[in-house]
Amino acid sequence: MEEKMDKLTGKKAVMDKIVEENDLLVKRTLTELGLKEEQRSAKNVYDVMIKPINLMDKHLYEFLGKPELMNPKSYDKLCETALILNQPKPFFFIKKDIAVKMLEKFPPANLLEHFGYKTVAELIDKQGFASVFSALRFSQDEKWMHKFFDEAYNGLTADDFEEREIELKVLDQQWRDVAEKFLEKKYHNISHLKEFGIIFVIPLPLNTAGETLRTFALILHYLNEVLFYSKLFKEFSTGPDFIQKFKSLLRGDVLSSELPAGMNFRIVQKYLAKNDRNDFRLLEPHINPEAEHWYKAERDLTRFASMSDMPGIKGGLSFRSWQELDSVGDFFPDGMNGGKEELISLDLIDLDMSLVKRGEIKYLYHQQEALWNKIFIEYLGRDRIEELIEKNIIKGFISL
Repeated sequence: MEEKMDKLTGKKAVMDKIVEENDLLVKRTLTELGLKEEQRSAKNVYDVMIKPINLMDKHLYEFLGKPELMNPKSYDKLCETALILNQPKPFFFIKKDIAVKMLEKFPPANLLEHFGYKTVAELIDKQGFASVFSALRFSQDEKWMHKFFDEAYNGLTADDFEEREIELKVLDQQWRDVAEKFLEKKYHNISHLKEFGIIFVIPLPLNTAGETLRTFALILHYLNEVLFYSKLFKEFSTGPDFIQKFKSLLRGDVLSSELPAGMNFRIVQKYLAKNDRNDFRLLEPHINPEAEHWYKAERDLTRFASMSDMPGIKGGLSFRSWQELDSVGDFFPDGMNGGKEELISLDLIDLDMSLVKRGEIKYLYHQQEALWNKIFIEYLGRDRIEELIEKNIIKGFISL
């Protein structure tokens, strides 16, 4: 890849530059946090990186008014702050009346039975559009979801879409009860519906270290993700095969076939490492829109640092420093097993997700996908990555 990209761009030693910058940022960050060279075992590095995450999480919790599980209204400031930071414009979504008609053709039996309603109209009227469509994710089984997606969406046209504001919906306690009734495994308490313009939160206790930061960062991430895909919905709506492209975007299709000869970057819309760390597509040149959405979320967190008078943290490491660490990581001796080394991510999201899991899982995939994006950006520039993703996302790869 390096040989081909050097020839295509005329740039030299790009990989060396990335390695040198990574080493510099690792050393500078650990020095700022007071960890001496001789102390830099994998465990010590992880522990020292977690400390500022903990402090930021506590500050965020206090600033946002201590949101609590049993009071969805206490999340108002969290949602308002996220919208102030992101400043989203009206997006391109399926019209609400069209969405209701789609649902009437495929009544959600579980929800209707749970509430004792006979019609979808009554369900929407009593429980609200955003709550009902959010609840489809965790109340209906996969067979129903696939049938609804495969059949109801096929009848859509560009005229069934409109521009409107995105909605952040914090569901009340009854919906948490619904989720627990229908799901055996733990549900994701934050998700989104790109096509309907809804980001929803099922309140959970925020007394786990890192949970407030995780919740806030995920909302910022989804705001950036919904904007990205909404832009594509609108762009494709005036061209051929709109609904086929629309459904492909909602599925997050990733090509599984080998790419043609030449210099290609596969577009990977998912974190494939969640399912298979050895997926061959992770080992070839690729770029990941998800990593760009997180980069922008970290930009929004930087704005939060300024807006909330973030207190000083030892060494000055705060939200202002984290965005440049998104692709940074390094190997450190684990202190056991004869000096075997362990990869530690310095990415904010990996660290916070690990903190929420109490260190039982050391997340790496956010950093690794951000690093692939960085390689692409160092050769071609950050302004081109989103442009080329948009032009080639349906094809599934970028040919240079």
